[in-house]
Amino acid sequence: MTRADTLSRARRLDRPELAYLVRFPTADGIRETQLTWAELARDTDWATARLREHGLAAGQRALLTASGFEGFWGHAVIGALRALKVTYGIAEAMGWDHRRTSVFHRELRPHAVIGLSAETLEGLAGTADIKEMFRATPVILARPAAVPMLRAVGVAAGLFSALGPALALECPERSGAHVNAAEWRVGERDGQLFLAAGEQRTSLLPETPLGIAGRVVAGRCACGSEDPRVLFAEARADQPL
Repeated sequence: MTRADTLSRARRLDRPELAYLVRFPTADGIRETQLTWAELARDTDWATARLREHGLAAGQRALLTASGFEGFWGHAVIGALRALKVTYGIAEAMGWDHRRTSVFHRELRPHAVIGLSAETLEGLAGTADIKEMFRATPVILARPAAVPMLRAVGVAAGLFSALGPALALECPERSGAHVNAAEWRVGERDGQLFLAAGEQRTSLLPETPLGIAGRVVAGRCACGSEDPRVLFAEARADQPL
């Protein structure tokens, strides 16, 4: 039996609805929620549309910096890159792997770098000129603590962040990081963000304070999206995604 035959038979097997058990930090400690394959497929479709807005298309290359434990949202981003037929490389988001980020960036010459962390930038700063390295990269989507570091040297980075089990991704308008309104309800109370599962989400999540300072902007964005946008109150250390 060939590998192709094995994979073909595997695709016909029944599989449970549960794709991931997601653990994420909140204002009251670590919380868990479920993620089904159907929800993951919808998350992937949403991420695909958002990355397409940034001009990602077939034949381009991208670099994703992510950690293995971030698989529940990394899977959606990887699925989006595959759907767009974008060749991608993956480097660890921890600072100790900054050299791989440097090598991939040099060899791939990516159209987009997604998920840059402050730890990676701190590691790169000892061996490279951050502005020179990233200024010619068309799309930089970085985590909240990394965005001000990049903008301070003239790199026009957009936001890319976990928001509990949700993903927040800034559009080219740079007016806040969008959250999928069809799947999540995001809001603020006393300057702190909270998240709850939306009506389409079968994995239940009651209103949960995230312990993240920020505010939410409602209404239509200049990009045309009706999804709410999150504005973080200040740079914060990257939380586990």
